[in-house]
Amino acid sequence: MRLLSSALVTLLALTTFSFASSSSVLVVLDPSLDRENYSIFFGGLEKRGYNLTFRAPKDTSSAITDYDVPNYDHVILFAPDTKSYAKDITPQSLVDLLSENTNLLIALSPKQTPLTSLAAEFSLVLPPPETPLISHHPARSEPQTTIPVTVSSSSPILTPGIPPVWFTGAPHALGSTPMLIPILRAPAESFAADSISDADSDTLVAASEKGGEGLWAGSQMGLVTGFQTNVNSRVVFAGGVKMFSDEYATKELPSGGSPGNALFVTDVAAWVFQEKLKLRIDAVYHHRVGESEAPKMYTTNDEIVYTAHISAYDSETSTWKPYSGIDDLQLEFTMLDPHIRTSLPPVPGSPGAYQVQFRAPDRHGVFKFVLNWKRKGYSYLESSTTVPVVPPRHDQYPRFLSAAWPYYAGAISTSAGFFLFAALWLAGDVKGERKKGSKVE
Repeated sequence: MRLLSSALVTLLALTTFSFASSSSVLVVLDPSLDRENYSIFFGGLEKRGYNLTFRAPKDTSSAITDYDVPNYDHVILFAPDTKSYAKDITPQSLVDLLSENTNLLIALSPKQTPLTSLAAEFSLVLPPPETPLISHHPARSEPQTTIPVTVSSSSPILTPGIPPVWFTGAPHALGSTPMLIPILRAPAESFAADSISDADSDTLVAASEKGGEGLWAGSQMGLVTGFQTNVNSRVVFAGGVKMFSDEYATKELPSGGSPGNALFVTDVAAWVFQEKLKLRIDAVYHHRVGESEAPKMYTTNDEIVYTAHISAYDSETSTWKPYSGIDDLQLEFTMLDPHIRTSLPPVPGSPGAYQVQFRAPDRHGVFKFVLNWKRKGYSYLESSTTVPVVPPRHDQYPRFLSAAWPYYAGAISTSAGFFLFAALWLAGDVKGERKKGSKVE
């Protein structure tokens, strides 16, 4: 019986690990797109352990949610030209998926679709319909709407040194929300227009010289943009679906080299599917200097030690490893407003540990240890621990205060002077005292 129970527990553990280590992905693919033309991208996901489920936009099977519970960890929407979807795919339902920690990879197009209104919910502004991105540089045999775009090496999401990528689609303007993460920007010489002819080139040049508002041109436009919510779910909007295709992954660049589409889309998928730049706070500790346990309350002017342990997800081993790569982490000790804001540096020789020592303010109340680290591309780190800070007890005050020595000296000198005067008055003789009964004749 014990052997059978042990075998069942082992089987359950292996099954649980199998389910935990695998990620399900729903791919909503437009019927007009050939699945085989995206074999490099989809094949790469399957090699990394993802279970892909394909469905058409109007299919009712393989529902995204059942009873408001997501059935998939990630959703890919490669239906940029589809104007009608099944009932379970609406802009509101996709927004709700993000609140349930389901990540989205969405391809847009120059056409007006329901996904256009979805992009507006994330502070992305698309140009008018049928307005693709156009560039006449560099010189090439491809149409002006098929553009090699240089990849910036400053983004932490992307592998450094990616060659230019082919792009066809619509650009978008970025709003002011800090949650937007630019991944790929349009070339400086590109613009969005409803015609590939140069008939209105003079108008574009004049508008650019005046800084005309509403001009869709230049590197301020985004082509691929990410968004990270407050619960650390992620969504990526790509201006065109062709950049994920095998055709663009193998298409030779005008300079003669190989494009970087395959590596670029792999990095983008790894980020949106939580494989890259995923951090978490494992534990936080606080105590007085010289102690190891957290007290029930602190006293004003106590010396406090605060420690946080942070780890990063390693997609190659599917494990969390200590991470000490943050050099701008800060700790706040707040009561409504921060009373203390100090850096929280990593501890040398202790991977993943960050520690700082500070003195509690000379003010009592209910305080919080607050960690709030938010950087573009990285998971947000947030932690809040409430502790009371009380004034010293009546027997905890020092017997003598150094600041009160002037008052002590004044009191002592006054007392000494009084006793000296009293002694002199009582012990001294009075000259010229008149005798009783004496009469002057």
